[in-house]
Amino acid sequence: MRKEEGEFLRERAEKFLEMGRRLLQEGVLDLAAFHFHQASELILKYALFRRTGDYPRTHSIRRLLKLLSKATGDEGIMEFLRENIDSLSNLENAYMTSRYLPAEFYREEVESMMEVALSIFELVRRHV
Repeated sequence: MRKEEGEFLRERAEKFLEMGRRLLQEGVLDLAAFHFHQASELILKYALFRRTGDYPRTHSIRRLLKLLSKATGDEGIMEFLRENIDSLSNLENAYMTSRYLPAEFYREEVESMMEVALSIFELVRRHV
């Protein structure tokens, strides 16, 4: 059952990423932002699950990156976090605002969220 849980996280992350892309194309920016956050969160939880057999119940992308850095011993993950801190913060904020509040986003903001989500997927591919 535990292996299936990990694969579920990966598959769900990929689906959120694809839906985020579609929503961005359609101009539904708030929901696209939400989907990019969910994709990032779940792919990081997948990576942690594969590395440690568990993952925390958090929505914080930054916390998940810190934990993955610790689990892998890769300081490059912390460098990625530092270099992308603004985009990562925007991605985390998008989760709350797009879910619970009326939120407006600029296309460029959401495109940036997509780019950082894609970078997170690439980072995970190197460590799983």
